[in-house]
Amino acid sequence: MGRSDARRCGAAAALLGLLVGLLSGVGVLTASPAAAHATLISTDPPEGAVLTAAPEQVVLTFDESVIGDPGGTTVFDAAGHEVASSAAVRGPRLVVDLDEEVGDGTLVVVWRLVSDDGHPLGGSLRFSVGAPSEVVDVPGEEVHVDTDAPWRLGVLRWLGYLGLLAAAGVAAFSVLFLPGDARADAARDRLRGAARLAAGVAAVGWCFAVPLVALYQLGLGASALRDGETWSALAPAQYAVPAAVVAGLVVAVTVMPVTPPARLRVVTVLAGCGVALAAPALTGHTRAADPNALVIGVDVLHLVAAALWLGGLLAIALVLGDLAADDRHGAGVVARFSTWAAGILAVLVVAGSLLAWRIAGSWAALLDTGYGALLLVKVLLVLVAVALASWNRFVLLPRLLGAERSLERRDHAATVVRTVRVEAGVLVAVLLVTGFLVDRSPEPESAVAPAVQAMSKLVDPVRSVTFAVP
Repeated sequence: MGRSDARRCGAAAALLGLLVGLLSGVGVLTASPAAAHATLISTDPPEGAVLTAAPEQVVLTFDESVIGDPGGTTVFDAAGHEVASSAAVRGPRLVVDLDEEVGDGTLVVVWRLVSDDGHPLGGSLRFSVGAPSEVVDVPGEEVHVDTDAPWRLGVLRWLGYLGLLAAAGVAAFSVLFLPGDARADAARDRLRGAARLAAGVAAVGWCFAVPLVALYQLGLGASALRDGETWSALAPAQYAVPAAVVAGLVVAVTVMPVTPPARLRVVTVLAGCGVALAAPALTGHTRAADPNALVIGVDVLHLVAAALWLGGLLAIALVLGDLAADDRHGAGVVARFSTWAAGILAVLVVAGSLLAWRIAGSWAALLDTGYGALLLVKVLLVLVAVALASWNRFVLLPRLLGAERSLERRDHAATVVRTVRVEAGVLVAVLLVTGFLVDRSPEPESAVAPAVQAMSKLVDPVRSVTFAVP
């Protein structure tokens, strides 16, 4: 690699790192504490209220938009008999219409919804008409919604992200870092095959996760997949994101060249990778974190950097031995990638730190929740990978660049490849942890309880005569 190429790569890497640093600074200086998933903030009638007449509808208000769950809201009388009702979600409000007349006594509204970040939530609201019932026997009144996703969904998430980052990263590496002459044609062909295999893994992970997401969010068994309402209850993003990931990767790996690429082909490959990597940021935790536009943008940069890192390692492991055997092409490829690696790692560290702060919201969430524990494991694994990357950059690469003879270059290239494989293995472990983080709530299980308890102490001067707190 010439000095001008090195300067351009170094400047681009520094600019990328500076951009993320500026974005992070803006976020730190202007953002309020991060929002967790939806929290119930008020109800009409209030919890425990005793009303003189039955209301026509019951309204639960949350601090952010929620998604309805077909059949997730039911109204019972004190004897546990179901009261005819219909429920609809209107932005941050759940509106429950009572479709039949009710007599005096206690009513219980049992509800289950999905937060905008994809996590289920649920609870119950108790109020009375005329006077509280002496005995209330309602099935399911003590609602417990498990926000921990099933392990099968975590495995599919892992496969989806592993395939996505590997396919996009290898495709980008092929057009950005390989030499632009015919001597690298065999390497380009090998990388195209690897990228297509990874894209297939990504398609399996993202598409097969959709039905599991539906069952997890709605709390249903597998038989519910035969019901059209189950599929229609999913947010449009749950379909759009996998479709964008698969479509972007199909474009990228189809257009990947096996000969020195023209500019249009390079742009098309990178555009396909960009679409595939940007899509996941439009769903999940980033939808509930503020400031939303900043968090989504940083998440996209985080995914792009992760793809370049993992894809670069996989590509080097696949083609370095062949390139290094012939001449200095192999060393030049590693040197070019290594120049960018500093900026890539800067993006990962800064963007990852900002995302953790905006999503977790506090040190307590990092130390006292399952989400925080997994996140700390991920951070430790990333530190191990960074240490291996530093060993490659500052110890092994200079040896490879300084080798004069072909046999010597082979030996040093083999050492680099072994270390790169270990580094890539650590990143695969990082993605495994990420797969289980995606659908895990960063909020403690008891987070909704204080709001509900506080509402039970309110007094409605118009409609409430007295309160009967259970």
